[in-house]
Amino acid sequence: MPEHQFLDIRHLDAGYGRSQVLFDVNIGIPWRGGVAVLGRNGAGKTTLMKTIVGELAASKGELFFDGRDVSRSRTEERVRMGIGYVPQEHSVFARLSVRDNLAVGALSSRNPAAVDRVLTIFPKLGQRLDQPAGTLSGGERKMLAIGRAMLGEPSLLLLDEPTEGVWVGVIEEITERLIELAGEIAVVIVEQHLDLALRVADYAYVLDRGRVALQGSAGDVRNSPELLRYLAP
Repeated sequence: MPEHQFLDIRHLDAGYGRSQVLFDVNIGIPWRGGVAVLGRNGAGKTTLMKTIVGELAASKGELFFDGRDVSRSRTEERVRMGIGYVPQEHSVFARLSVRDNLAVGALSSRNPAAVDRVLTIFPKLGQRLDQPAGTLSGGERKMLAIGRAMLGEPSLLLLDEPTEGVWVGVIEEITERLIELAGEIAVVIVEQHLDLALRVADYAYVLDRGRVALQGSAGDVRNSPELLRYLAP
């Protein structure tokens, strides 16, 4: 487990009603760098992300963020503390322009240059400012979603499948931006593209049936003979 844990998840159980999805999950996220969460469909990855941001309540266990117990904190409180979240779907306002999407994201920002920084990170968005977000390509929508999350100036950014539905030619651009962000803040990435995830990440956790089945440095996890067994459909 990484040292100097910025997010410390201890003995976490979570799920939906009577259906338990996560079992005794222990995860540590350092204050800077990338951490990948891997696993086959249904392993509990999205449930973990929703529990971290507070969309789902943990049924057991503790979550400490920057030394504070946030186990019972509401989503908006966690966001104000510095947790940003880009969900797998429905992460932009389709009918609003790119400009207006960014304006909504900037409402909570105290940095007047925040939008300019997003447009520097993702220059394609600067070429689409007056275009409705719903008409963007899949890759551009993902860029906009990440950009909107960054306007909240998070110190921890959660990304659930940031390249799903994205054309292969744009995946590399998004990957490079995420690597840059991981050099500045903590980035947790759930991603089906194994090579992408392990390029962004320094450390990785592999979930299997809601439990941490494998963990280690990105290189060690990539080379583990057990990895394919946990990722196979």
